[in-house]
Amino acid sequence: MNTYHYINIDGSMGEGGGQVLRTALALSACLHQPLKIHHIRANRKKPGLMRQHLTAVLAAAKICGAEVSGAELDSQQIEFVPGKIQAGEYYFSIGTAGSTTLVLQTIILPLLFAEGASNVVIEGGTHNPLAPPFDFLHYSYLPLLERMGAKIHARLLRPGFFPVGDGCIEVQVEPIKKLHPISLLERGEILNREAHILLSQLPQHIGEREAKIIEQRLDWPAGGIAIEHVETARSPGNAVSIIISCEHITNVFAGIGQKGVKAETVANRVADDVRYYLAGDAPVDQHLADQLVLPMALAGGGEFVTTSPTLHTLTNIAVIEKFCEPRFKVEPVDKKKFRIRI
Repeated sequence: MNTYHYINIDGSMGEGGGQVLRTALALSACLHQPLKIHHIRANRKKPGLMRQHLTAVLAAAKICGAEVSGAELDSQQIEFVPGKIQAGEYYFSIGTAGSTTLVLQTIILPLLFAEGASNVVIEGGTHNPLAPPFDFLHYSYLPLLERMGAKIHARLLRPGFFPVGDGCIEVQVEPIKKLHPISLLERGEILNREAHILLSQLPQHIGEREAKIIEQRLDWPAGGIAIEHVETARSPGNAVSIIISCEHITNVFAGIGQKGVKAETVANRVADDVRYYLAGDAPVDQHLADQLVLPMALAGGGEFVTTSPTLHTLTNIAVIEKFCEPRFKVEPVDKKKFRIRI
């Protein structure tokens, strides 16, 4: 009978949401370390595995031939014993509007360390509240991974909007030997600003009202905002993305339209985030900071400057330090900026 030395994770730690699960699964697969998680998503209104989180568990198990128990809806505890990471052709369907980008977040780093190339197709939501939209992957996160040595190409095959979903992304991952540390201490001059508004099965005036808010709040040139009517999406939906490209980094700020929420409210929330970012000079937005600490840990080094770290970021660091030898330091640079480094 096999006996394993498990890493034990309390899913209620820190922000107590799905990020604890995803980070732990990714590290378990990358480091070949058996894992037990209990109290999964304990701090959420509906604790335990929802469809999106269950898909992440099953996807992680699939790519490394893991032995897994507790992988069922509403489960608050799993055991996960990873095997060797396998390259291949993978297809995962969430079955709801659950976030495809968050499922991908669980498996993309492990697949970098397979012995061959992989192709991954995930169906579900691509533009969700409280989850990074596809634009974040395309313009911000994946380019930074590429600077660390990764070779990843992502395509949005079909947008999927909350609450129906039914979108689709495809990602090709080339194998690498290791990730390299990255240093992001300055953002440099702003080189370009873009604003995209997506509409699916919704009237033009919604996009025009959002564009007007962005023009007013962010001194955007009139007519400089692209409003695109998406024909391939299978449900109504709306998304606003603002892309700020600087010398050393690109950050994406997004808002997702929801039933009962005014177009002006969606645009104002995005404008608030952009104004907050531009008012300082920290290169890394707080949402991007959440995503950077895991590849930085796998690279064994690195540093970046961000605004006040969120509970998500601090929780992610706490989970990583259950697995990895490198220790993080979170240090104030001044009243508005922090440096996070290994």
